[in-house]
Amino acid sequence: MDLSIIIPVWNERGKIARDAAAAAAFFRNRGIKGELIVSDDGSTDGTADAAERAGWSAGVQVKILRLPHRGKGHAVRRGMLASSGRVAGFLDSGLCIPYEDVWAGIRLILSGQCEIAHGSRRHANSVILRPGKWTRRIASDCFRRAASGLFRIPDGLTDTQAGCKFYSGDIARALYAACRSDGFLFDLEVIVLARKTGHRILEFPVHWTSDPDSRLSIVRSLPNLVSESIALMRKTRG
Repeated sequence: MDLSIIIPVWNERGKIARDAAAAAAFFRNRGIKGELIVSDDGSTDGTADAAERAGWSAGVQVKILRLPHRGKGHAVRRGMLASSGRVAGFLDSGLCIPYEDVWAGIRLILSGQCEIAHGSRRHANSVILRPGKWTRRIASDCFRRAASGLFRIPDGLTDTQAGCKFYSGDIARALYAACRSDGFLFDLEVIVLARKTGHRILEFPVHWTSDPDSRLSIVRSLPNLVSESIALMRKTRG
């Protein structure tokens, strides 16, 4: 197995068919042998059923994980632990970042330049096709500044929350096995774990189109965000 791609979903019935078509085209055009893992975080709109009916390409193995609703971090973690690829990563549903963009990150890993590759909307060569709402941009900027200080994020990482991250497969499975964050902060916890174990992280540019139908709500996530922040700060200083 060359490549495992996890698609974490929560109530994405209207998007998963487009995700399936784009993912299948990527594997086919690149001649990649691999698997797609749809990790459903307890959707109530029939997303998992829609994923099973989607037009996945012959030759690409597909797994549908039907999970209880615990958060994106839990969905990504379970997907990573179910993966078997030499390279494994996740890409958010909705095609905010096109599949073809991830090839740059995969090449960084296969060439030995790093063990972890992050797509970054803040990369100098990234192209923002449709920016998010100004309120979301302000919240994102505030979060980035706070995270850099509180969790000792390296200066070279400009976009810790973009839903496009790839890893050497065995390293991905080890890092996510040690990760405990079920919600919004799982990206940061994996970075903290990677820094402690000495794994190299590089960023690559992407084409970004904001999704107006995003499931992320800072207000709804705030209680869990506070508790996870406290736990992660303790781990960072441990």
